[in-house]
Parts: sequence; C-alpha cells; structure tokens
Amino acid sequence: MTWGWVGVSFFTLMISSAYPTSGGLYWWAARLSTRRYAPAASWFSGWFNLIGQFAVTAGIDYGLALMLGAVVSIGQHGQWTPTPGATVGFHIAICVSHGIANSLGPGVMRRINSCSTWWQVISPLVIIITILAKAPTRQPGSFVFGHFNNDSGWDSKGYVVLVGLLQAQFTLTGYDSSAHMSEETKNAEISGPVGMVMAILVSAVMGWIFIIGFLFCIQDLESTINTSTNFPVMQIIVDSVGEKGGIVLMVMLMLACWFCGFASVTANSRMIYAFSRDGAMPGSNIWHKVDKKQTPLNAVWLSVLVASLLGLPSLGNSTAFSAITSVATIGLYLSYGIPIFAKLLNRKQFKPGPLHLGGFSDIINFVSLIWILFITILFVLPPEHPVTAINMNYASLALGAVILGAGGRFAIDARIWFKGPVINLSDEEREGRELEMNLADEEQSGDRSSSKKEENKRRPLTASNEVEVIETQEKQ
Repeated sequence: MTWGWVGVSFFTLMISSAYPTSGGLYWWAARLSTRRYAPAASWFSGWFNLIGQFAVTAGIDYGLALMLGAVVSIGQHGQWTPTPGATVGFHIAICVSHGIANSLGPGVMRRINSCSTWWQVISPLVIIITILAKAPTRQPGSFVFGHFNNDSGWDSKGYVVLVGLLQAQFTLTGYDSSAHMSEETKNAEISGPVGMVMAILVSAVMGWIFIIGFLFCIQDLESTINTSTNFPVMQIIVDSVGEKGGIVLMVMLMLACWFCGFASVTANSRMIYAFSRDGAMPGSNIWHKVDKKQTPLNAVWLSVLVASLLGLPSLGNSTAFSAITSVATIGLYLSYGIPIFAKLLNRKQFKPGPLHLGGFSDIINFVSLIWILFITILFVLPPEHPVTAINMNYASLALGAVILGAGGRFAIDARIWFKGPVINLSDEEREGRELEMNLADEEQSGDRSSSKKEENKRRPLTASNEVEVIETQEKQ
C-alpha cells in the first residue's frame, strides 16, 4: 500500500491533454486520428470511457455503502453486522442521492463542488491528525514502510505486490472529469489540463499521507483485517479514538466520499450527453436532452440506474466489488490510451494547447502506453488462490462483453453511419464551417469531379476534419 501508491501516482502523472471538451477522450481520439480511422478510434475510446465511468460511480458508491454499514454496526455496539443485502440497499440509496443532487441545477452544483474542494483536503488531515494523536500505540516505521503481509494464497510475493496496485490505480482515476466539464468552464484550455494535473498531484500527496497515517495507527493487524464491521478503516479509527469519536470521523470521511460520488455522476452524465449527442448510444435522442436549467437530466438518471444495477452482483459474490474496480480502472485507462496512441502515430494531427510538454511529450506518451498495457493485463488476473467460481476475477468477462458488444455493433453498421464527434455549434455556425471546409477541399483538388464535390458538401463536420476548417479560417 505504501510504495504501490507512490509508483502508481508517478505513472498516472504521465497522462495529460490539450483538448478540453465534454466528450473528452473519445473526442481527442478522433481529433488525433487520420480521417479514415477517426470514427473507429472515437467509437472504442468512447465506449471504454463510458463503461469505465459507470463502474467508477458504482465502485465509489459501493465503497461508501460499506462505510455506512460499518458506522451503523459501531453505532449498534457490534450487535448488527452488515449483510450483503443491506450493503446493496445502502448502495442504491446513495446512488439515488447523487442523482437528486445532480438534478438541482448548475447553481447548487457549483456550491456543492466548492464545498467539496475544501472538504476533501481538510477532512483527511483532521482525521489523520486526530487518530495519530489519540491512538493508544503506534506501529514502528519498519512496519509501515517495510512489512509484507500475504493472505492471498499466492506464493509469489512479486505477483501479490502487483495485483495489490489495483487499490491505488482505481483511486487515481476520473481526473478526465475536468475535460467532461470544460464546456461549462471558463478558460477551459488552461483550467482543464491544470485541473487534471492538480487532481492527480493533490490526490497523490494527500492519499499517501492518509495511507501512512492509518498504517501507523493499526493496533492489531489480524483483528483489523477480520473486523466484524466489514470495513478495516473503521476498525482502525475506533481502536484509536473510541466508538463515539470514530463515528464522527467516519461521517467526515463519508461526506468526502459522497462528494466524490457526486462528481463522478456529474462527469458520467456529461459523457453520456456528449456521446449520445453524436448518436453513439442506443436511445441517443433521449440521453442528450437538457432541461431548462441546462442540465442533462436523463443522462444523470441513466448514470444512477446503471451504477445501482452494478451493485447487485455483490448479493451473491463476495469479490464483485473487486471486479467492478478492475473494470472501472481498465475501461478508463484504455480510453486514455487510445488518443495517446493516435497522437504518437499521427503527430501532424496534434495541435499543442497553451500548456505543452515540449520535447518530453512523446517520451511521456510512450511511458503512458506501456503502463496502460501493463495494468490492463494485470487487473484481469485472479487476486486469490486457489481460483474458484466465487473468487475469480470477472473483470475479464465484463471487458470481453464490452469489446464484443461495441466491436460487433461497429462492424455491423456503426462503421457506416458513425462519423465521430460533431462540433457543438448552432446550425448557422455549422453550415458556415461546412461551406468553408468544402471550399478548402475544392481548392486543394481543382480537378475533382462534380459528383465528388456533391459528396463532400454533404459530409458532416466531425472532430477529425475540424482541424482543416480552423486552418482554413486562419489562412483567410
């Protein structure tokens, strides 16, 4: 936990972006690909990102449900133990609360986000300082920074260390939320990339402090792991400050996690809105509608519904939560990797933004791709041995279903009608840019046949050809 967090944080910082749009990854994939491959790159990046975001929301809210069950258990002095049914019920209720909060309009959401920014920094510090000050005993540094404990059943220490990286990598996801919210953000070309990098940096530092603080305060490792609350963090807090103080600190921690889930639903709904705006989702005409407050309500509640349903497998499988976190992590990072790969293949398509890494850009992109490939393979491997139908990692099954579903639909008909993300413009602006693009095409190919010209005039404006429009405008 200690050193895995440091390593994962380093490699996660290798990823950034120059293109802030609500479509995020799938828009970048199209922008950075040649016209021939832009639709496919956009399609697969979008679906991986969408599935990853659904799973992230489910993972956050299920984790919060575990916290709530632990708090109730302590409040009942251990007389009540959280059951899978109770945990899933809490999970669904939390998902619904995020849907309601995301339906209240931009004004309320801004205030929630402003409060969240400070709460997520202050509350962990208060919790760590309190338990370090009140813990009856503290573990030595050799335990925190050097102790190795293996209850997985696997003999290979290296393998156990690697599969244990999932905890850190799942936590360090979702920073592309800055991109998904950029169409509602001022000065997005600066604030979007800065938001991504700062999200990783702050999370890396605060998360490491949090982990170290809790490890120092473990009173008994075995009783912490096998706690009746089903949530070891709760046991550490109670052992340090007592039941009443533990409940107070856990409520602070739960509120921080609630803010996180709220932001996840917000980002997920904007991705649904953008992807359906481009016709890529079943029922697209439903999901890209907005209300009078300019909130994509249908997309918000679709996010809530899917996240709620993803909690149901936990009723019969104790490792379902681990599979959800694996799917979330792999799905999101594959969607991150596609535009990076496209950028390395098509350097001429890349137009640097105001924040650029210069000569280090390609090197960092290459390291990012290696890391994404590495964790994609790693997180579908079984975490426990012997492998049974109950404890196996079903992430491979879920991801296989996504690949077959999205790939099959693209091969059948989407490759014909899906042209990539369109630019969010008014009809007049779109017509003007399409005309300019067509004129530019005609100037470059003066001997083009009249039938070819008519075909180009009907071509939709997509992210893959937007570069040409912008360059033509600049020349004019």
